[in-house]
Amino acid sequence: MSSSSSSSRSTPSPNSTPPCAACKYLRKKCLPRCTFAPYFSPDDPHKFINVHKVFGASNITKLLNEISPNQREDAMNSLAFEAEARVKDPVYGCVGAISILQKQVMQLQKELDATNADIMKYSGVVRNG
Repeated sequence: MSSSSSSSRSTPSPNSTPPCAACKYLRKKCLPRCTFAPYFSPDDPHKFINVHKVFGASNITKLLNEISPNQREDAMNSLAFEAEARVKDPVYGCVGAISILQKQVMQLQKELDATNADIMKYSGVVRNG
């Protein structure tokens, strides 16, 4: 039984590979030298969908062509992170998340300072008492 529905659930045959998430979303043939394939695996389609929604496929292609190959993976991960943040918070994106985390750090630092002050106060009572 070699129907297309059963073969789509199994691993691809040795001479064919599944299209990357970008080519699948854009409905184009994924060629062996596909620009997007190394960064947008078929296992994580939302990564490309978010990046495409925020930045656009043509801008991603331009960026990939303008930067050196050793920087591409980091650039795509950064774009994916920012795109996910923009989808969650269209106004502030990553800056909103960073701001929330900075406020949490400041609050936790205040709590730590108060706790350290209490420890110093009580350790002084134990030494003097």
